[in-house]
Amino acid sequence: MTHRFDPTSLREYDIRGIVGKTLGTADADAIGRGFGTLVRRAGGTRVAVGRDGRHSSPEMEAALVAGLTGAGVDVVRVGLGPTPMLYYAEATLEVDGGIQITGSHNPAEYNGFKMVLQHRPFFGADIQTLGVMAAEGDWEIGEGVVTDVDIMDDYVGRLMAGYSGGTYRIGWDAGNGVSGPVIEKLVKLLPGEHHLLFTDVDGDFPNHHPDPTDEANLTALKALVAEKNLDFGLAFDGDGDRIGAIDGEGRVIWGDQLLSILAEPVLRELPGATIIADVKASQALYDRIEELGGKPLMWKTGHSLIKMKMKETGSPLAGEMSGHVFFAHEYYGFDDAQYAAVRLIRAAHLIGKSITQLRSEMPAMINTPEMRFQVDESRKFAVIDEVLERLKAEGADINNTDGARVNTPDGWWLLRASNTQDVLVARAEAKDQAGLDRLMAMLDAQLAASGLQRGPQAAH
Repeated sequence: MTHRFDPTSLREYDIRGIVGKTLGTADADAIGRGFGTLVRRAGGTRVAVGRDGRHSSPEMEAALVAGLTGAGVDVVRVGLGPTPMLYYAEATLEVDGGIQITGSHNPAEYNGFKMVLQHRPFFGADIQTLGVMAAEGDWEIGEGVVTDVDIMDDYVGRLMAGYSGGTYRIGWDAGNGVSGPVIEKLVKLLPGEHHLLFTDVDGDFPNHHPDPTDEANLTALKALVAEKNLDFGLAFDGDGDRIGAIDGEGRVIWGDQLLSILAEPVLRELPGATIIADVKASQALYDRIEELGGKPLMWKTGHSLIKMKMKETGSPLAGEMSGHVFFAHEYYGFDDAQYAAVRLIRAAHLIGKSITQLRSEMPAMINTPEMRFQVDESRKFAVIDEVLERLKAEGADINNTDGARVNTPDGWWLLRASNTQDVLVARAEAKDQAGLDRLMAMLDAQLAASGLQRGPQAAH
């Protein structure tokens, strides 16, 4: 028995595809057999499985569980819930790995799988291994047992453990993603006044796309906060591992700005600790971490890569521009938007300032949104190498952690290759518009020298 995956579905950090086109139940079965085999060969016996609210998730779950049990692994089903709830199950139940069936924030027709093996992210070469095993039919055979565990109340209780936050008036937008039921339970335990939007799980996402890093998706939350004069608003992506936020005036608090707020109480307790952010984060964040007595570390974009770097450096807190926030301080080190929400409420209370004031005190920077442009897969990394060569020759101030991040007196610009698509990603930040124009001219000159140009930007 062998199986071939659509090569586009086996990605860097997870497996993802369009149901019925690039991803189907036969793939789910093969993932279960391959993952189950790896668990058994590592001496393990049990795997936790969770799922998001997409219409295809129940059938994908049934096929995945059939594959896992067919490889002789026992399965603990934790049911419908956010990806971090599955991570929580993997961290606290006696299991040797976990798989969440989720299309994350992709459109409704997508689905996929996020995996953890023995408390570590399962990504990159691990995912390619599943493809090789399937092609060769290199699977263990057995008969695993399935049990169901209702973990949601435990998970919500854990989110509240040690809570010492203040009393606020907050708007919450779950975007019909799978965070809804968790947020409904969570706000019953939180003090204050809470107004909820779109907490019913609906795989059609009828109100807006569940991606809180796209400002267009925050319109309803902004209206709610304005109408009820709330202190701030929180939003969640489709599977609950990325958070978005707005202050009381409706201004977006981006991922790096959230991290600068969340870092303050952590660094009071752990002076000198390493706080990690990705290469897309503002210089203002790195400066703020230093100001608070922390050690800023710029690292590669990608939730699995950041989790690994946190373990390596003993970092208590990390974050990405995309809204992934990782707490190892008093938590398990995985990205959890529900926990980040609770910690943000706690941070405002401990710092003693409103979220709106904290946002107002941040240095004013002008930055571009993330720009993406199509480039042939074969040229993707080559272009970055060419740019780095030329910049080195010019004696530019560059950080090459992940692509090229170039510092100038005006600010910085970044060009990196996406790990998940055939695109280059660029971003720039300056203190004023004239500086931003100069940075963009440098970026354009580098692209032109490699035979590329910035096209019009489609909304993504």
